[in-house]
Amino acid sequence: MFAIPLIIASVLLTVRGYHLAEDSLRQSESEGKIWAVIVAGSSNWWNYRHQSDVCHLYHLLTKQHGIPRKNVITMMYNDIAFNEENPRQGEIINAVHGKDVYEGVMIDYMGKDVTPQNFLDILSGKSLSVGSGKTLKSGPKDTVFVNFVDHGGPGVLGFPTDELHVTDLTKTLESMHADNRYKQMLWYVEACYSGSMFSKLSPNMNITAHTASNTDESSYACVKDEDLHVYLGDCWSLNWMNNTEQIFPNLEKETVEQQYEIVKEMTTESHASIYGDLTYIYSEPISAFLGHPGAATETEPVLKRNVKYQSTATPDVLLEYLREKREKATNNDDAERLDQEIRYHSQTEGKVQEILEQISRQVTGSWDMVAVFSRRPLSIEHPECNKDVLSAFFSQCYKMQTHPYITKYLFRLTNLCNMYNSGSIVDAVLDNCSFN
Repeated sequence: MFAIPLIIASVLLTVRGYHLAEDSLRQSESEGKIWAVIVAGSSNWWNYRHQSDVCHLYHLLTKQHGIPRKNVITMMYNDIAFNEENPRQGEIINAVHGKDVYEGVMIDYMGKDVTPQNFLDILSGKSLSVGSGKTLKSGPKDTVFVNFVDHGGPGVLGFPTDELHVTDLTKTLESMHADNRYKQMLWYVEACYSGSMFSKLSPNMNITAHTASNTDESSYACVKDEDLHVYLGDCWSLNWMNNTEQIFPNLEKETVEQQYEIVKEMTTESHASIYGDLTYIYSEPISAFLGHPGAATETEPVLKRNVKYQSTATPDVLLEYLREKREKATNNDDAERLDQEIRYHSQTEGKVQEILEQISRQVTGSWDMVAVFSRRPLSIEHPECNKDVLSAFFSQCYKMQTHPYITKYLFRLTNLCNMYNSGSIVDAVLDNCSFN
């Protein structure tokens, strides 16, 4: 059922809205190019908001801000527009009663090609034999903007079937810096615990990262559409895009620091944070990364929104979605199936906490120490250990893509890396997850 819509969508998205002549007029290259890599890392209907955010952003960058489409690399699973649950077939919206933001989006990597390794290879400028093959060809005069939207945990970001770990991202960024693959780089990341991906980022690499949340909290979904039964966007992402639209076309008059401060004030659900270079990039206009609106761009901004709608912590969206579907179910078979799903996930959330306690008890040898490591997230001091233990848990216990509520408790596992070696923690994970 997925293959046919995916093929149709692929044809649509590689034809509609692409004008070579228009792109040739867009961006002056005398002072370097602007490149953008935008990623929705999730799949499934209840994660609608992630692909919605990315589609909205694509149009901001290309149609309004003048970044050539050839310089924008897009990754998204592409299972929303033609999803069987979508009453607006072939469309995605990012605001209640909003315009379609799907048409015209050039998706370079979709479906099984949306992987952390492909993402890192794109950033590294390596040749890819999948998707469009487009990769980041930036140089020492160029600025790079990266936007990532999905689930996250301590030192980890989600992709549809795999994970990106902070240790691998850091190595790629260090390599890009050493190879002079950019002049400046700006990251905007929407995910739970997103600050943990950049809290150790060197201030001397010409990289600044804005995150929707700090190192130890969830991000939030916003704007519930009662007809679609999903959230249309993420609170922080909607806020920064809304701010960008409000100042359009004067992007050169707001600095990276100013947008950060404005959006931090707008985002009341989580603590928007900033890491890395807080000196040079901080004072750059956002137009240096988001584009320079000019005569060749569409001058009518997308609908401006004052986002004051229902919000829910990202890890709780799945169960909320299932419960609301159950309330509206009129078919007995559907109601019974939904009851079973809700019971399963509710019981699994409790089971995960028990498993993590048993792992901690086995590693530390003390229930008192279990309480210590369960209090709050600690800073990630050993990223390789963090990767090893989370990879073991995701492969042997539960994955955050299918069980997003587990991200609320994963710090109880990763905290152990600050005192114990990865081997003993991984052994405990394998011992306590043998049920799978």
